[in-house]
Amino acid sequence: MTLLYQTHSPSARKALVFAHEAGLADRLEVVHQETSPTLRNEVVLASNPLGKVPTLIRSGQAPIFDSDIICAYLDTLHEGRRLIPSEGEPRWQALKLQAIAQGLCDSGIAVRWETVRRPEALRHPPLRDGHIDKLQRTYLWLERELDTATPLHVGHIAVATALSWLAFRQLPDFRSNCPRLRAWFDEFERRPSMLATPLSGETYDRK
Repeated sequence: MTLLYQTHSPSARKALVFAHEAGLADRLEVVHQETSPTLRNEVVLASNPLGKVPTLIRSGQAPIFDSDIICAYLDTLHEGRRLIPSEGEPRWQALKLQAIAQGLCDSGIAVRWETVRRPEALRHPPLRDGHIDKLQRTYLWLERELDTATPLHVGHIAVATALSWLAFRQLPDFRSNCPRLRAWFDEFERRPSMLATPLSGETYDRK
């Protein structure tokens, strides 16, 4: 399988960390591709009409895209404990945390558009501030609600990769007000799956 990837994408990293945790990383050829809504990437578009990473290319089968779907697919390929619980409250808790993590990334990306990516004359500070508020409220929710004592699941991976990307992009931080979350995250960052997938690089919105 080939994973179209980006070294500074939190969603792509989530899929690759998941592959490492599931013991499947050695079955993936990871190929970096630069993508942006304002810069077409024909290689990615050939497999994904959205032009986004991650996209998983499978031999003899249709490509799969979106990190949630890629993780769900990968979870069917290994013999170990499922990282996406199959039923009951553990399933809904894991998927809820995955959704929370996606919301963190969405708000972080929005803040970047309104601070560094959009031309200054087109930036809208109230929109930036609204997304910063979402980030800060979600940090406090995670401080209270994150299930740190349960076995590793996709929600943990999603939250850790989201928080790591927010720190990488120097977006509003969670550390000062969330000691429980900080301790969990610092330990998670030392996992081999995270160490094997460091973030790097910049987003290019034009050539």
